Amino acid sequence: MFGKAIFSKINGLLNQRFNERGVLIAVHRGSFGGNIIENTLPAFKVALQQGGDMIEIDLAKSTDGAIYLFHDGGEPRLLNETDNITTMDSTRIDGLSYYNSLFCRTNTKLDRLEQVLPHLKGDTLINIDRAWDFWPELVEILDQHDMMNQLILKGPVNKETLEFFDTYEKKYMFMPIVYSVQEIETVLSYTNINLVGMELIVKTDSDPLFQNDVIERLHEKNLFVWANAITLDDYTFLYGGLDDDTSIIQSPDLGWGKIIEKKVDIIQTDWPSLLSPYRNERLKEAELHR
Repeated sequence: MFGKAIFSKINGLLNQRFNERGVLIAVHRGSFGGNIIENTLPAFKVALQQGGDMIEIDLAKSTDGAIYLFHDGGEPRLLNETDNITTMDSTRIDGLSYYNSLFCRTNTKLDRLEQVLPHLKGDTLINIDRAWDFWPELVEILDQHDMMNQLILKGPVNKETLEFFDTYEKKYMFMPIVYSVQEIETVLSYTNINLVGMELIVKTDSDPLFQNDVIERLHEKNLFVWANAITLDDYTFLYGGLDDDTSIIQSPDLGWGKIIEKKVDIIQTDWPSLLSPYRNERLKEAELHR
């Protein structure tokens, strides 16, 4: 069981999924392409149809406090805009339309968080990313939807974030983004956070965070380990070079397979339709050899 026993009811759906599937697949911004846009309900639907166990969404806040599903920085590619969405007010944002993968303007608008949550309520696990600049405003919305058992909030290891989750009365599942062993110790020093796991950011396989003893220690603390296999570009390595590109272009055994061998619990990917059958086969083989 991941997480503390006192939060077992909140963490029940997450642990149920682990019991059912062993290693979970988190889908980065949903599955998108063609005329399906990232961070939209159609992308989330596709992600689940392609074998994802969890969807990852990005949030951004307008100058007047509206929270949208959007990864800021993607404005030129997705909106044909040069201004960052966080510098716009909601009236301007609501007037924008997405551009698809062929850079054709679509009728798809940016979704506000409160519009999307009712469509996801149920048994879909959701990882919320990039909301760390507005935690109070975020939970004000989340509190209205009774979805604590579905939501894992992700954030940096800093005093503001850790103190917020340590003191906030509603104990949403929290996963820090960890860059060093020292950051692990910092997080563990807070005792009233509903800590369920940690995302380990690892540039090379010599990084202390990449070593198996770190994973073993986190498991001993009843915490899952999240590895980010997405390939952002040719130069950014998020988990020691074990990534989607390696898995697809060379062999899944050299990427996703090695992540599974390290006993990582959640793999984030852009390619759930390829990872899901591979994951299932690897876990089936492991079960047969027990």
